[in-house]
Amino acid sequence: MQKHRVFLYSFGFLFIIFGLITGGLWHPVDLIANLLKIITVPDYLLTDYIEIGGLSAAFINSGILMITFTWFLHLMKLPTTGLSFASILTVGGFALFGKNIFNVWPILIGVFLYSLYKREPFSRYVYVAYFGTAIAPLVTQIAFFLPVKGVNEILVSYIVAIAIGFVLPDLAGYFLTTHKGYNLYNVGFTCGMIGMVAAALLRTYGYEIPTQKVWSIGNNIVLSIFLFFVFALMMYYGWKMNRKSLSNYSKLMKHSGRLVSDFVIFEGFPITLFNMGLLGFSMTFYVLITGSQLNGPTVGGILTVTGFGAFGKHPRNVLPVLFGITIGGLTNKYSLSDPNNVLAALFGTTLSPIAGEFGPIWGIIAGFLHIAVVNNVGFLHGGLNLYNNGFAAGLVAMFLIPLIKVIHKKED
Repeated sequence: MQKHRVFLYSFGFLFIIFGLITGGLWHPVDLIANLLKIITVPDYLLTDYIEIGGLSAAFINSGILMITFTWFLHLMKLPTTGLSFASILTVGGFALFGKNIFNVWPILIGVFLYSLYKREPFSRYVYVAYFGTAIAPLVTQIAFFLPVKGVNEILVSYIVAIAIGFVLPDLAGYFLTTHKGYNLYNVGFTCGMIGMVAAALLRTYGYEIPTQKVWSIGNNIVLSIFLFFVFALMMYYGWKMNRKSLSNYSKLMKHSGRLVSDFVIFEGFPITLFNMGLLGFSMTFYVLITGSQLNGPTVGGILTVTGFGAFGKHPRNVLPVLFGITIGGLTNKYSLSDPNNVLAALFGTTLSPIAGEFGPIWGIIAGFLHIAVVNNVGFLHGGLNLYNNGFAAGLVAMFLIPLIKVIHKKED
């Protein structure tokens, strides 16, 4: 388990080193100023931290959160499993466009208080807390843009988010039953529901959350070099630690991916690491061939797919969903390289268990439906839930799974 944890620490340090090389080391005063920008701007969807604070601040913010969250797992003496990789890399990915070193903590505090209330160890709920930081933009929105004067907005933001963290474990447990584990981003679906209620309350009292699309361009060369290097390294070390072979990879890809599919536990760390690297490499290539941009949101999507390469995703169940989303992207009103479509392609692979269990045709259908749904649900939560695709995928799974099971005459 030690080498698993070393990988997570190393991943975070690589991001910090990259951030320092791209400017932070040479301009420390600017780096601090840019980190403050990241903390204080409205960061609901879609807010690219690379555009707000530059490559350096964005990647250092991400690296700090990955290292810190890994250290928490270390303190709790938790084994490093596939869920660890999925949660840490998802946090790191979204730390490029919505999560930062200010707005994630109250969610963790709320879940910790819930564990005390239940008289159970925090380790039982820590991953719910990690994924629950999807609602972090609500903290920033209240802390710095609350339309009410005469109160301590930062204190209010933390109290509200702590309350959300407190109810999150029970809500996540319940909502898992609605999509039956075919949406890998279950907490994202839960946070979508919470964000929908929060946005409705804000609108009811006269505060409209403005739409925004902060999307950086022009970093494809430097980011592709960095990402291809990282993912090639993962594939190489996975292959090397697996006795210079890909044995068990076909066995890994026989898993449907339905929750809970922990590849580190089922098939071992080496071949899982290879699978993660291959998915990361493939998703980076997909962004580039569509003519889109490597930036905070897309790199966040790539990291999330990579993380879930240890917890449910592999090429056999990802590609059909990706194909269905691409068909939708080619035929809908947006261009394939548009943020709406490319992010749906990356994050929509949360529905990969449908392809894994019911076959590629259903995976294509799920992907095609997903891109339509995800482009129309963001208004409901006003961008306060960073896992918009997790919310949309939960709705798609709730709609599609009963139909599939009727046709297949299959019961749980």
